Amino acid sequence: MYSRSFSVLLRNLLKSIAIFILGSAPLFAQSNYPNRPVKLIVPFPAGQATDIAARMLGEGLAKIWGQQVVVENKTGVPGMLAGRDAPPDGYTLTMGSSGTLAVNPGVYNKLPYEGAKDYVLINGANIAPMIIVASPSAPFTTLKELIEAARKEPGKYTIGFGGVNNTQHLTGEYFKSRAGIDLVGVNYKGSAAAVTDLLGGQIHLLVDSLASTLPHIKAGKIRPLAITTLQRVPQLPDLPTAAELGFPGFEGVGWAGLIAPKGTPADIVEKISTDARKVLNEPQMRERLIERGMVVDPRNAREWGEFVNAEVVKWAEVAKRANVKAVD
Repeated sequence: MYSRSFSVLLRNLLKSIAIFILGSAPLFAQSNYPNRPVKLIVPFPAGQATDIAARMLGEGLAKIWGQQVVVENKTGVPGMLAGRDAPPDGYTLTMGSSGTLAVNPGVYNKLPYEGAKDYVLINGANIAPMIIVASPSAPFTTLKELIEAARKEPGKYTIGFGGVNNTQHLTGEYFKSRAGIDLVGVNYKGSAAAVTDLLGGQIHLLVDSLASTLPHIKAGKIRPLAITTLQRVPQLPDLPTAAELGFPGFEGVGWAGLIAPKGTPADIVEKISTDARKVLNEPQMRERLIERGMVVDPRNAREWGEFVNAEVVKWAEVAKRANVKAVD
């Protein structure tokens, strides 16, 4: 009788221990992560905005984790595929961006990866504001004057985009559509050539990143008409947003954040997200990004995920309406 009771007691005890261990496994996994270096893939060249933000974020995470965060530049689709195909263990992360996750699906007929299907969205990192600027020789000094002039003489004025099939391009098309105006679009291979032509008066307007235009704005060489973030930016606090100037909800920005392969454990995703927000909320981190024409985006997985999903829908609609299609 005694041995039978003892056996039952022992079995129940072992069962309770097993349940405790299994139930605590995520906690143990999280507390042990990371115990070796973490790779951070950046699908852009070194020195580009996403790369700069990634390296800053990586430095901060390395301090918290006591492990190296090794940034690897693997440009374009190869970088996205490398991030997707890595083991889902939290030791390979990728900087997903507005271009790779939201714009590309809207302008390419086929992509070898699919954002929501292939990746877990972990946390926002940075926003690269876009801005509408005018040449000093253009006959308008405000967004209102630009719209009035364009409506009076459709097709007369030119608007440059610091790229083709990218966030700058679609932000410009989005503005034209919302304003209901006919501007002649001019695509450039990059920001440098676009800004040069704007300074020389070859084009009337330009939609490009704040980072590429800010030095010329501060020097008084080009006129800022509107910032295309939802809120004003610290670099130009007196410049109204397009939303303030008659286009409620208008937002056209570059952005980036941390993603991981689908199947990465939820507890590891949560730890990365929590630690990323610690880094992003540090005053020094905010200031360093501001100095480079960006702002922090510390939104967590849920908030950032909702934003990214909305961006995918928005840019697909803009691309379709403007008939913007890339050659596969």
